[in-house]
Parts: sequence; C-alpha cells; structure tokens
Amino acid sequence: MDIDVSADGYLVFDGKSVRCAIGRGGISARKTEGDGVTPVGCFPLRHVLYRPDRIAKLNTRLPVQPIQTADGWCDDPGDVNYNKPVTLPYPASAENLWREDGLYDVIVVLGHNDAPVVPAAGSAIFLHVARPDFGPTEGCVAVALPDLCDLLTRCAPTDRICITAPDAHQR
Repeated sequence: MDIDVSADGYLVFDGKSVRCAIGRGGISARKTEGDGVTPVGCFPLRHVLYRPDRIAKLNTRLPVQPIQTADGWCDDPGDVNYNKPVTLPYPASAENLWREDGLYDVIVVLGHNDAPVVPAAGSAIFLHVARPDFGPTEGCVAVALPDLCDLLTRCAPTDRICITAPDAHQR
C-alpha cells in the first residue's frame, strides 16, 4: 500500500483521506537540514516508536519499539551518527524523542536519507502526531493520533509513504 501525501494537507491510505500537516517550508525535492521542508519521494516505513507511558498497545505489523527518556535523533550533519538514533545527552546536536507535547507519542520512522545517509540532506523525517491546530512541522508529516493508529493497523512492512510536490516545476 502506498500512503499518499499532498501539499493541500491530506494523507490518503487504503481509500481513506485524513487531514495532515507538512513542513513549514512546504514540499520540495530539494531538502536540506533545518529548512523545514517535507521531502518529495516515496519512503519505506522503517519502524514505529511510541511512548509506553501514554500508549498502551499499538496494533501494527511494522516493527515497534518503545521510546525511552534518553532517546534522541542526531541532526548534526557533521556528526558520524547524523540521521540516526542516539542516547541523550549527546555531544552533537540531537532532537529529544521523549517530548511532553504529545507530538512524538507515536512516530513512524521513514526511510528518508538513510541508505546511505548523506550529510545535510535532512534528518528525522517522521510520520507523527499532529498539533491540535495542524500547525506546520519541521519537515515531517503529521496526522491526528486516532488517524495514525488507524493507519498503523493497515500497514505492512512493504508499505511506503509517497509525498508529492504541488507542482514539480515550481520547486
């Protein structure tokens, strides 16, 4: 199954369309670290991370791992662990995955810039929980928690998310 994301703020899977948030920089084929852009492309769904103190059980065929309080994701292009999970505190810049705002209560790690990792080509591109107002992300795709949980029940390890730009000639 392909999960389709469009610039008009909708994610479509298995015949169902749900509202989503994208990066503050829009959608583009040119992705660089920190630009707030959601990258164009089709990316595998690598695995799911979740907050075990907030989410009791996830029903999915994807690999699942609980987030620990010291889990982070390196976003320093000059570091050997760029775009990889790390343990906090970490000597280079890294995002904390144990967030209080609920946005990372469930995270689907997308296969963006990971095989191989290219420095500065974007890190931590996830499918995660949206803000209540569906405000923009830093480059991820975000949906309401019930929609994310519903999507996960339908996903298989061979599925991918496909993000398309509004007009490839404009970006």
